[in-house]
Amino acid sequence: MAVTAESRLETLQVYKLLQSVRKERCSLHKQALLVNYRDPKDGECALHLAAQANNENMTKLLLKLGAFPNVQDFKGRTPIMTAADYGHDKTVELLAKAGADMKIQDVEGKDVLFYCLSAATKRHKRCLDIVLAHGADVNNPSESGKSALVTACEASTENEIMCLMLLEKGADPNAINKLNGRSALSEACSSGSIATVRKLLQNGANPNVPDKKLHVPIHFAAQMGMFPAVKALVAYGANCDFTDNDGYNALHYSAEGGFAMICKYLGQRGCNPKAKNSDGFTPRLLAKEKSHKEAGKELRKAEKVFAKYSKPGMKNPNDPAAVTLYDWSQEHDVVREVLMNQVIIKTVFIKFLFAKTATFSLLVSTSQVHDKDRRGLIEVDEFLSGKKYISKTYLMSAFEGKKKKGKKGKKGKFKMPMPICTDVDGPRRPDGGPPYKFVEKQVLWTDTNRFDRDKPPKHPLQDDSAWYLQEPEKLYMNISDAVKLNDIESLKKAFAMGTDVDTRDKYFKTPLMIACAEGNLELTKYFLSQGASVEARDNFKWTALHHACHSGQLDVVQTLIHAGADGNATTWNLATPLMRAIESCKPDVVKYLLDCNVSVTMENKKEKSAVDVARDWGDGQIYRMVKEKFDAAPKPKKDKSGKRKPPGPPKPLTIPPIPQKTVKIETISTPATPRAPEQSKSGNSILNTANDLTSHAKPDEITYTPRKTWTSQPTTADMLNAKEEKRTRFGYEVDFDDFEMPLKKNISTKVKDFQSQT
Repeated sequence: MAVTAESRLETLQVYKLLQSVRKERCSLHKQALLVNYRDPKDGECALHLAAQANNENMTKLLLKLGAFPNVQDFKGRTPIMTAADYGHDKTVELLAKAGADMKIQDVEGKDVLFYCLSAATKRHKRCLDIVLAHGADVNNPSESGKSALVTACEASTENEIMCLMLLEKGADPNAINKLNGRSALSEACSSGSIATVRKLLQNGANPNVPDKKLHVPIHFAAQMGMFPAVKALVAYGANCDFTDNDGYNALHYSAEGGFAMICKYLGQRGCNPKAKNSDGFTPRLLAKEKSHKEAGKELRKAEKVFAKYSKPGMKNPNDPAAVTLYDWSQEHDVVREVLMNQVIIKTVFIKFLFAKTATFSLLVSTSQVHDKDRRGLIEVDEFLSGKKYISKTYLMSAFEGKKKKGKKGKKGKFKMPMPICTDVDGPRRPDGGPPYKFVEKQVLWTDTNRFDRDKPPKHPLQDDSAWYLQEPEKLYMNISDAVKLNDIESLKKAFAMGTDVDTRDKYFKTPLMIACAEGNLELTKYFLSQGASVEARDNFKWTALHHACHSGQLDVVQTLIHAGADGNATTWNLATPLMRAIESCKPDVVKYLLDCNVSVTMENKKEKSAVDVARDWGDGQIYRMVKEKFDAAPKPKKDKSGKRKPPGPPKPLTIPPIPQKTVKIETISTPATPRAPEQSKSGNSILNTANDLTSHAKPDEITYTPRKTWTSQPTTADMLNAKEEKRTRFGYEVDFDDFEMPLKKNISTKVKDFQSQT
């Protein structure tokens, strides 16, 4: 058992042991009796620190000396929880093999599974795999009533693999968050993972479980525009006409988002298109209010069909049970696996489907339709197509969209929509050097056997390497490459030699734009201090703020906004910085821009506002933030002809004030230096003349200028701190070769989602 240090001597000895673990001193045999003593401040033991530092050798040594692998700090965390939280998979494996208990809970009721879900990196997935292999309880809820599966489904897009791993290990698919009543299926539909939704349904998740506000999973799927998820929910028996506390059904949510295909699908599957919410709006009125024309057309058709077959004596030729059978057969892969033959006996066909779903009478009528020749055989492909027992408008092919057929014309020359503007290199320098967009690379000219970054010369005269080393050849690099490589010494030297801080590269990008695109806060502040323009534009008319929003770094965006950057600046295609932040899927940057009162009603050349961009690029959190701001913004008025008037100039930004630091100025009083008494001149005229002649003589010049000065080099500690800061700003993935910036990562996620849907 772990013991908390109480006396002064025990406390000092424990601190000495912890310091030895931090310094990786392996001579701990004298302190072996203290390995299970806890720090009286946080309750951490030596094994906690070794797990946090991912020190495998120290972890093995402590376990060999008798360290208890299940020791808990004052928050109830064990060493394996600490290692899993940081994604140290090797340490997790060591502790698991040493007998760490996977079912221990901290003070919040969380076990090690919750710590594996703290981030969606490869190392955390590896930690989860190890923990599950050693018997972790996948259905253990925390004190707040939330299981690990619900926690993973809250961000199922990033944690998709983890959600599938938990379900494969037997996680309850009907787990519910007791705080808001949402099920794991509702969270998966809200976050947008199609694979997780299907896996939950295949494992038996109930699609009709409401939360405390009576929201069901199909409401979230319709609100997010997830058509594959809506199809899967309907195929597993979801009630399309379920209403929440505000009177919204699934059609209201899909109409509000402008998802025409979902509106058409839900109208055919039994959702009431004439239902009114608490404000008295039908789905079609909501679509009209939001100017969604395509959704309005589909809802108008659904209202006509609903009114037609609601009359007494009118019967819909498409039996709802037959439509349900068709949806079920399209979603379940087991149908194709079992009925894999091209032709199957009718009795086997009825027996198989009756055991799975549908009524006996429906199967008999369906089989008779497919066996008009009375041979007792049914073609499987014909049944799966559904063409013989429901209308064409109900088939999945009706929701794929029509392909326009155009006449083949003559092949002509390729014409680019917009030519990419490039700048010429420009004239060479007066001394014959390259143009000013190329800066001289500063090379450390010293004897590396005597000096390095951690042991620089104490005085310029101490480094006499220039006298016996060959002078390095001058190297020039593009100023954009210098910014990307964070070569601040070369940039400082270039600016000191007269290079303009707004020098543009081949694509008209300034150093400030490159620094913002790379998310480099240090260089961004340096360029602004040198007078860089925040209003400069590149060949696509992007400002530095557009590039900063694409990089997704909030501190860089804040620095530019405080420096006077225009938050409503538009590019060549009229895109705003807010749209660029949405494309990077960074909620903190989007929230800051919205707090600065940037315009959400401005449209790009495709006539898409920030809400449309959030629907296409953002996640649920970003879409809700932009949607709330868009709904609260005043709408443009219409003229007499019914057309919208062009919006006026955007309102000025409401930038949060910069906290001003008070500087205390101290006055230092220096004692007056005593003046030497004036010497009286001697009466000898010859001596006086000699003194006057020697007093006007110039002293000898002894100033020494070294051949090469030592350039400022970051020490190893500075480089480690910079690496740690970079990991904090960009995330754990920045250490891996496959790291992607926020925009590229969001695009990769969208591509994977599209591939999984197809």
